[in-house]
Amino acid sequence: MTRACPDTAALLWPALAIALAAAAPTLAADTKPSLRDVPEIEDPLFAIAIADEVRDQCPEISGRVMKGLAMLYQLRSRANELGYSDAEIRAYVESKTEKARMRAKGEAFVTARGVDLDDPQTFCAFGRAEIAKNSAIGALLKAN
Repeated sequence: MTRACPDTAALLWPALAIALAAAAPTLAADTKPSLRDVPEIEDPLFAIAIADEVRDQCPEISGRVMKGLAMLYQLRSRANELGYSDAEIRAYVESKTEKARMRAKGEAFVTARGVDLDDPQTFCAFGRAEIAKNSAIGALLKAN
């Protein structure tokens, strides 16, 4: 996907870091999978990332930012319940490797659904279809 605008990165990644960084009891590192391998954390985070990119690329669609932030706080709570420490959560959300992995996963996802990464109108069509389906992605978007 094309580079996100600075206000998007400035809003979402730090918000995620804050949301997920609450204290939690720690378990031995080898007893828990990486957060990327926990579908109840990874899947909603992926939906937020895709919705954010759609709203960034398509001027006809905006994001339900408060709903996205609420989801981030819920993800933080769930990660806490699963026993992830501040350091583990922070390492996951700040990792350049994880950000690159999420970007590649997102690009593959949207291009498989007809999005041309260089054509904002294809992001609009994708976003409108997701809104119509009320998918996890579409629930985070609204047509202007």
